[in-house]
Amino acid sequence: MKYWALAAGAALAVTTAAVPAQAAAPAPLTGKGVYLSYGNDIRVLSGGRTLWTARGASFTGQFSASPDGRKVAWIDGKGRLHVSGLDGGKATDKIIAKGAAAGGPCMTPAWSADSRRIAFPLAGSAERTTVAVVGAGGRGLGRLGTTPGPCHLTWSADGRTLAGYAGDTAGVHLLDTGSRVSRKVPGVKLANHVESLSPDGRRVVVNAIGANADAGDGSWPLSFTPSIYDTKTGKKISIPVGGRLIGAHYLEDGRLVVRVAGSPANTLVVLSPSGKRLQSVSEKAADRGHGLLRILG
Repeated sequence: MKYWALAAGAALAVTTAAVPAQAAAPAPLTGKGVYLSYGNDIRVLSGGRTLWTARGASFTGQFSASPDGRKVAWIDGKGRLHVSGLDGGKATDKIIAKGAAAGGPCMTPAWSADSRRIAFPLAGSAERTTVAVVGAGGRGLGRLGTTPGPCHLTWSADGRTLAGYAGDTAGVHLLDTGSRVSRKVPGVKLANHVESLSPDGRRVVVNAIGANADAGDGSWPLSFTPSIYDTKTGKKISIPVGGRLIGAHYLEDGRLVVRVAGSPANTLVVLSPSGKRLQSVSEKAADRGHGLLRILG
C-alpha cells in the first residue's frame, strides 16, 4: 500500500489589520508551501520539524492540509474524520466527526479558506454523495447537500461553492452551500483531479483527461497539467505562462499561482485576476519532485 509524505514550509505568523482591500497590493510570495511526496508513511514537516505522521492500515489516503499549513484533516479506515497537528511542540490528533466515506483515496476532505471548517463526504451507496461540514474543533456538524462529484473536494474562498469530480471521472460538479443545489460544470467532459476554485467559484482548476487516458486510482497527484474552465459558460481559459506547467492554484485574493517545471528547481509564476504577470519565485530544489498542496506565502 502506498502512503504519502507531506512537507510543509515554515508556517507564517500573520497579523491582520482593518485596512481596506484597495489600500495596498498583496504581499509578494516567498515560495513557502505545503508539499507532498511518496514514502513509507505520511509526514508533515515545517522548518525541519514533524508536524504530523500517520502510519498503519487505518490510513486510506484521504487527507487535506489546512490553508494556514498548520493542520491536516484526514479520514481513517473506520470513517472517522481526524484533525492532526502540533500544539506547543507536541503532536495532537482529534477525532472530530464520524460516518465519513472511507476507503476511496479520491474522497478527500476540504478546508474553508480560514482553516476553521472542514467539508467531507459521508458514507453511503447512493449515486449522489452527501457532503457534511464541521468545525475544525468538532463543533457545528451539519450538512451542505448532495453531489455526484465528491472527489478531491475544494472550497471557494467566499465559502459559497464546493467543487469535486465524479468518481467515474465523468465531469466536475459544483455544490452551492447556500441553496444546497449541485450542478455540472459545462465544458469539462472528463477529469480526475480538482485542484482549486477562484474565490467567487467562477473558475475551476482541473486535470482534464481524454477518453483513452488512465483515470488513476484517485490518489492526489504530484503534478498535473492544469486546465481552467469558466464554471458558468464552460469556456476554457488560457494560462499565459510558458514552459511545462505542472500545477495551478488560486489564492484567497484571486491571484493565480502557476507551477512550472524547471531544473534545479521549479518556478511559481503569480498572475493577477486579469492574467497580468506579477511575480516569479523559485521553489526549493529539494521540492522539485514533490507535489504542491498549499501555498503559504
